Amino acid sequence: AVGAAAMEEPAAHNGSAAGAAPGAGAPPRPPATPEGMALAYGSLVLMALLPIFFGALRSVSCAKSKNSSEMPETITSRDAARFPIVASCTLLGLYLFFKIFSQEYINLLLSMYFFVLGILALSHTISPMMNRFFPANFPNKQYQLLFTQGSGESKEEIVNYEFDTKDLVCLALSSVVGVWYLLRKHWIANNLFGLAFSLNGVELLHLNNVSTGCILLGGLFIYDVFWVFGTNVMVTVAKSFEAPIKLVFPQDLLEKGLEADNFAMLGLGDIVIPGIFIALLLRFDISLKKNTHTYFYTSFVAYIFGLGLTIFIMHIFKHAQPALLYLVPACIGFPLLVALAKGEVTEMFSYESSAEILPHTPRLTHFPTVSGSPASLADSMQQKLSCPRRRRQQSPSAM
Repeated sequence: AVGAAAMEEPAAHNGSAAGAAPGAGAPPRPPATPEGMALAYGSLVLMALLPIFFGALRSVSCAKSKNSSEMPETITSRDAARFPIVASCTLLGLYLFFKIFSQEYINLLLSMYFFVLGILALSHTISPMMNRFFPANFPNKQYQLLFTQGSGESKEEIVNYEFDTKDLVCLALSSVVGVWYLLRKHWIANNLFGLAFSLNGVELLHLNNVSTGCILLGGLFIYDVFWVFGTNVMVTVAKSFEAPIKLVFPQDLLEKGLEADNFAMLGLGDIVIPGIFIALLLRFDISLKKNTHTYFYTSFVAYIFGLGLTIFIMHIFKHAQPALLYLVPACIGFPLLVALAKGEVTEMFSYESSAEILPHTPRLTHFPTVSGSPASLADSMQQKLSCPRRRRQQSPSAM
């Protein structure tokens, strides 16, 4: 819900009071040097690009997974239309909570919540990379965590999580980062969790078509502009919220090293929301079967342009900027211009991500016209599904 934009003013992070004014018990901070600002903003841009690029690549194979815990969540047009309203209510609720209740206790509760989520997200992120470091003779045992409701034919799966010994090793390594974050709230641990959340979001959240993406980005465009420019709610919550829902980088790193505390920040919403649209365009590229990734690279360059423009405007006006104000027109406009130039607008808007035929998912592409008894209709459909070039052995999990 907190789609906080990259900010010029320092963001309190290491347990200090958010936005403490000079003279109110906190000594005034020296202005950031041009070198420190360039390093901070360049690092934020790079950290934003990494989960979008790799998350989009992983989203292509995500839907092919046979593990139900790794299946993508599809966002429909109805979900997209409701999301800005839900996000606004959540944001306003957090703002009121911080105004009414003690900030210390709220952040303690949120820290525990994101501690668990962060460990799981980071473990899922590093698991494919860690597999390369395990020796071939590593004793890798398979496990399954199954939680069901009911019994007999009415039994319903609530949780079905499959993992192995390698996943447990990744979970242990992620727990070390989690304890580090919980005890120190260090900005590096925060960013590790933030990058993991972003990559998982881009990988596992799938838009079903381009129209849904335009609805979602358009609605959050208005949401971001209103809550940043219309009120101080977004900025207040983003600076008070001590949780890894933003990427931060110190502008005084060159002067203070790893103990720096003068942060620029970028909300994860400004990464994940455009990221899932960029990932959709990559899957659209693949569906065209032209061995090119034109729309993916166009939208990726558009994101770099939009984020760079956000930082430039923020630096000029010395005020927090709603990043989606610049990212949404860029990420939608650039690919649309390319589609107009190539005459593929119809194909772009008729593409359905959820209608892709996956290798492990047999589909009946058309229903035959058959007259006669129901038995003859069933026999005809069976012949269609049993075509030799489509026949393959199916495992129970694939069905």
